[in-house]
Amino acid sequence: MNTTVSMGVVRRTLQRQVFPLDRDTDVFPLYVDPDPAILDADKYEVGSSQAAKDLNRAALRQSIASGDTIHPEQIVSRTALQMGPSEKLSFGTYFNAFPASYWRRWTVVTAVTLDVQVRGAGSTVTVYKSMANGRSQRVDSIVVAGTESETASFELTLKPFVDGGWYWYDVVAGEDGAVVEQAEWSAEVAADKAEHGTVDICITTMNRPDFCAKLLTQLSDDEVLAPYLDEVLVMEQGTDKVADSEVFPGAQAGLGDKLRVIEQANLGGSGGYARGQFESLRKGTATYAMMMDDDVVCEPEGIIRAITFGDLCKRPTLVGGHMFSLYARARLHSFGEVIQPYRFWWMSPSYAINDWDFGARNLRSARWLHQRTDVDFNGWFMCLIPRSVIAEIGLSLPLFIKWDDSEYGLRAKAAGYPTVTFPGAAVWHVPWSDKNDALDWQAYFHQRNRFVAALLHSSYPKGGRMIMESFNHQLSHLVSMQYSTVELRHMALEDVFAGPEQLHADLPTKLGDVRAFVKPFSDAQLKVEREEFPPVRRHKPPKKKDDFEVPGRKAQLVAAATSPLRQFRKLRPMAPDYPEIELTAMDARWYRLARYDSAVVSMPDGTSAALYRRDPERYRDLVRRTVAMHNRLRKEWPSLAERYRAHLAEVTSPEAWARTFGIDDTDGADG
Repeated sequence: MNTTVSMGVVRRTLQRQVFPLDRDTDVFPLYVDPDPAILDADKYEVGSSQAAKDLNRAALRQSIASGDTIHPEQIVSRTALQMGPSEKLSFGTYFNAFPASYWRRWTVVTAVTLDVQVRGAGSTVTVYKSMANGRSQRVDSIVVAGTESETASFELTLKPFVDGGWYWYDVVAGEDGAVVEQAEWSAEVAADKAEHGTVDICITTMNRPDFCAKLLTQLSDDEVLAPYLDEVLVMEQGTDKVADSEVFPGAQAGLGDKLRVIEQANLGGSGGYARGQFESLRKGTATYAMMMDDDVVCEPEGIIRAITFGDLCKRPTLVGGHMFSLYARARLHSFGEVIQPYRFWWMSPSYAINDWDFGARNLRSARWLHQRTDVDFNGWFMCLIPRSVIAEIGLSLPLFIKWDDSEYGLRAKAAGYPTVTFPGAAVWHVPWSDKNDALDWQAYFHQRNRFVAALLHSSYPKGGRMIMESFNHQLSHLVSMQYSTVELRHMALEDVFAGPEQLHADLPTKLGDVRAFVKPFSDAQLKVEREEFPPVRRHKPPKKKDDFEVPGRKAQLVAAATSPLRQFRKLRPMAPDYPEIELTAMDARWYRLARYDSAVVSMPDGTSAALYRRDPERYRDLVRRTVAMHNRLRKEWPSLAERYRAHLAEVTSPEAWARTFGIDDTDGADG
């Protein structure tokens, strides 16, 4: 972005106004907003009543959109928008508002200048700011006098944004319409901040050639992004290769010698990202390495903003982006994530609302979006890491998938390097809610890696609630007839006991071992067609109608007490041969599954189903082993934690990873 040097200081562009060139109407609410602000109730007005809180939270989910929208032809260019006569639009949106509180908290910037270039006599530009509680205040305004293009400049301090708040501008067109030609937020900083950093974008891919090639095209097509790219590293771990995509040649031509495809064995996300970190560190020419998934749609401007923000942070900082849904593109998955210390589980802060639809309620109408959200980590679907931090704290843990990004955020935080999930930097990704990773082979990695991360970073003796919660989860899977998941979680804990020395050795083979292990289990055998399962039959009709309502807390507690005991009963006569019911993924909760001796259960992605069968003998064995395993965890936690922490630096070192990659790092050659 542009810089201007004067008298030892630098004027540097922080953010520019942008619009989607593909003119996808689904994403318009993220760039420009025709609706008014209708602010929700303050939490102190709502009070402490749980019923009132629930009602207010439900009200927040209700759409307040007027139905007005801009038309695709109004987008003149990447930075310009045409407005009709007397039309009013707000640029207080996800991609075009200025996240002032983040700049105030984390960077050296103390004041910003907003320059808005408008053509259209009689048009008005008005600047607003918000407080941390969402209340907006008018700051300043100007009226365009002539018919020629004019630039309105506003000097804006960042002092009032300690706890939260944004700046933005609204434009009202004159009688003959207007064109908002461009807008930029800039700041004066020290002269040593004149040059922007560069980035190695590290993309791990496996058997998504077209998706990955299209992402490379998005990176190559943006001329403004090009100077920021040091190299784009694609870690190819599949058999269906990105280079074979018909889209790839165009992307390759656009990126030229900045593109490097590295083929290696399937080492999972952590192995792919670690290779990117390793290569970036070994090359030593980029300021940052950015982790990015292969199955995302990217807003290239977000990469520039993340780099600019990182350049101006007070200390080296990990800068993450947000995730929007690939299927509902105005819906934000999460506004930031933390690790709840006592549970040691990732979650959003209590005030945040996940799966937020900007198309239904705009930024200016939601109080919670104006409070600055501080995080512990950012997912590696888009996360910028300073190379200096990688050099100091090491590479990713060899975990294959799950918890590698969150562990790294905690490790960086312990070393004094925060993570900021930065508004205005984002990708579109398949939402996690559409996946089945708590039940399939990924359950192994969830369990093992969560315990590894907790042993490394939990500040509570024996991990706080972790062991009890793991035991409870095992029981819920047991009464749900999900025996393969229980066995995988047992395998995971056995591998936790094996210690950190085994992590690198297991990395290339563990996925195959896990998948082979669960093959014999009925609940792990997914079938596409319903006709592949026997029909639903029962020896006797049920005494009462199947209830699919959500039970209250008391009913769930009763079910939790009685369901484990019911599993010791004999099977009903026809249950071994015929399912007693068909359940959709949304209704297949433990308290419902526990009533049946067999069931056909569909998967969350809607593509397949599995047959669950109750097995009292297997249940007894698994309960016994579950109790023994968790008692052992309680006993050995202190020594295990000491062991993992002692080996962390070695396990995450470039030297250890070089051996796993088969690289002779003494001469930089692949082995």
